[in-house]
Amino acid sequence: MVRTRPDLPRMQKQALTRAPLERPVNGSAQVSEKPSQSSQSIRKPQMMRQYDLIERVKAYNPNTNEALLNRAYVYAMKAHGDQRRASGDPYFSHPIEVAAILTDLKLDDSTIAAALLHDTIEDTAATRAEIDQLFGPDIGVLVEGLTKLKKLDLVTKEAKQAENLRKLLLAIADDVRVLLVKLADRLHNMRTIDYMPRESRKRTAEETLEIYAPLAGRMGMHEMREELDDLAFRELYPDAYQVVTARLAALADRNVQLIAEIEQQLTKKLADRGIQARVTGRAKRAYSIWRKMERKSVGFEQLSDIFGFRVVVNTTADCYQALGIVHTTWPMVPGRFKDYISTPKANEYHSLHTTVIGPGKQRVELQIRTVEMHEIAEYGIAAHALYKDGVGSPTELLSRESTAYAWLRRTIESLADGSNPEEFLEHTKLELFHDQVFCFTPKGKLIALPRKATPIDFAYAVHTDVGNTAVGCKINGKIAPLTSELVNGDEVEILVSKAQLAPPAAWESIVVTGKARAAIRRATRSAVRVQYAGLGRRIVERLFQRAKMVYSDEKLTGALPRLARASVEEVMAAVGRGELKASDVARAMYPDYKEERAAAMAVKPKAESGWFGLKKLTSVKFKVPGDEKVGPAIPIRGINGDLPVRFAPDGGAVPGDRIVGIVSPGEGITIYPIQSASLAKFEDTPERWLDVRWDSEESVPRRFPARIAVQSANEPGSLAQITQVIAEHDGNIDNINMARRAPDFTDLTIDLEVYDLKHLTDIIAQLRAKPMVAKVERVNG
Repeated sequence: MVRTRPDLPRMQKQALTRAPLERPVNGSAQVSEKPSQSSQSIRKPQMMRQYDLIERVKAYNPNTNEALLNRAYVYAMKAHGDQRRASGDPYFSHPIEVAAILTDLKLDDSTIAAALLHDTIEDTAATRAEIDQLFGPDIGVLVEGLTKLKKLDLVTKEAKQAENLRKLLLAIADDVRVLLVKLADRLHNMRTIDYMPRESRKRTAEETLEIYAPLAGRMGMHEMREELDDLAFRELYPDAYQVVTARLAALADRNVQLIAEIEQQLTKKLADRGIQARVTGRAKRAYSIWRKMERKSVGFEQLSDIFGFRVVVNTTADCYQALGIVHTTWPMVPGRFKDYISTPKANEYHSLHTTVIGPGKQRVELQIRTVEMHEIAEYGIAAHALYKDGVGSPTELLSRESTAYAWLRRTIESLADGSNPEEFLEHTKLELFHDQVFCFTPKGKLIALPRKATPIDFAYAVHTDVGNTAVGCKINGKIAPLTSELVNGDEVEILVSKAQLAPPAAWESIVVTGKARAAIRRATRSAVRVQYAGLGRRIVERLFQRAKMVYSDEKLTGALPRLARASVEEVMAAVGRGELKASDVARAMYPDYKEERAAAMAVKPKAESGWFGLKKLTSVKFKVPGDEKVGPAIPIRGINGDLPVRFAPDGGAVPGDRIVGIVSPGEGITIYPIQSASLAKFEDTPERWLDVRWDSEESVPRRFPARIAVQSANEPGSLAQITQVIAEHDGNIDNINMARRAPDFTDLTIDLEVYDLKHLTDIIAQLRAKPMVAKVERVNG
């Protein structure tokens, strides 16, 4: 339950007087303005005194434990002693200001005490045991959680930044109050950032803009997010900040009367219909204006909705009645109405949004909400009654009541998936930065997704297994591509198939949610690992057959330390990828094993090689040079299948060629024509040789890559005639390279796609029959 706060206007007034970026206009509209450097250097407010802090807490919690707060205040002040901040102020001024920020959020005694003590273990001689003894283990856990974070200063390297964020979220998972203290700590540091060294200021502002401000926003703490955004914006882009704030101030001065007129008219019209409402006008924040200018590539003068008005009423019914009055009084701007009451945002934000053409033909944004909705919109998870007795721990309470905190806990669960730090940072940022669209399952379940989300994102939002097996979708009852962009109100049905064992790797570049991207990466890695492990096992088993040795997983397990691998599957995957030789596995299990050297193979020297893609490869057999018996077939599929299979460089291969497969490190199997000169370099690794055969279906013709070298006379129309011959005989040209060898002749290298060896031979014969063609040969690498 959310408790109504009748003193909300007073709370807002306190917050505004404490924020350095706010200037009241006409008593209600507010415009961001940067204080001058001289005023910042001169103005140093007195440090809050002990009784002032107690009075602030008692104002919202008459039953506060004064003795606890007094002990924490005195202990922290003595512990920090003569320590000074960069500004020259006593260091203790920082924790007391952090605690004061948390009183604006009306938090419980333990959180206020933890704020006072949050730097003691880190920066003084205090210990966790001493904190537990004096203040209890509940506060000790909070202080220690914050201390662990302080030991890991964020740096510009993304891996370390990600690791710090990971530890922050893990600490928050144990107690949500860690997040509230951390955000208040960051807010005060940003308010006093001018005293920090320049390099530290930039790093701190970047972290604030990328991590802490969005995190506050996702927790529904709108007021704190806006101030963090503006403070970071002022530090990172001072020129842009000065320009935008100056424009806002000038605009506010010109529109003071207009703002007052709209407030009065709207208040009167609602009162005439029996609706009690508090109407306040305000200008948008500088950072919000700047982002909109950047996103839409427009100038300040082109923005028509800089001023917004909040209409706070008593009940949800009053919200919709007020909306009707507004729309019947002023024209509505089409496409600008959003109902976040019936479909609230993931951070629990509830409100009606609309834009109308108000007095003076001024475009005006309106937000209509109840007092409780406004409380949650401004203070987010802090709006829940954390200080109530008998409701369980704050984390348990938030787990039950806060969907925003539920999102955070789901994000934390992704840590168990084992992604690397950089991927975790990317995943978290994707989750933090998005505007939402709301879609529905066929059963009516609401799914909130980022803007530009696809049905693939939708599928993974429903369940990871649904995403992994998705093969198609219906949007509003019609078949649609999985790459479609979803819009508000879409009903999405995901079509799945158990035959799809893993999602296509290309989906990773299509999805926009961190959850979908991380799941696709995991599934792809797992599938590739299984594929390589299966191939590696067959290679090892075949080597043991040839050497007439006994293989068993148990014996290999005992040899794992010699191979520096943690499991049998890791060994097999390494062999399949070509990172480890099968003979190395044999020597690890049988130290006296001696590798049999391959028989020399006669190959014709040919040109150097390049890569092509394979349409279909069916079965693979091991073939030992000199051995008449052929081992069991290994099923391998091409683009549909379990292992990457590629054609040989510089010429490919076509049905009718004798072909050989080579296991390539990290690349799967490479198919070479038997006459390829490139095979010479694999003579010393017989375990990598696979005997492959074509198994193409005549009813389903497929094309395969080939390369020819043509020498033609250098005369007008010669190229056209050559390409015409190829086209007339159903050949497909992929690429042509031309080189002038002599004034009268041109060398052409043509990459073709043909059905088989006979098809290729026919094309070569027809080219040789042309009078301008001097020579045609097939290229085999």
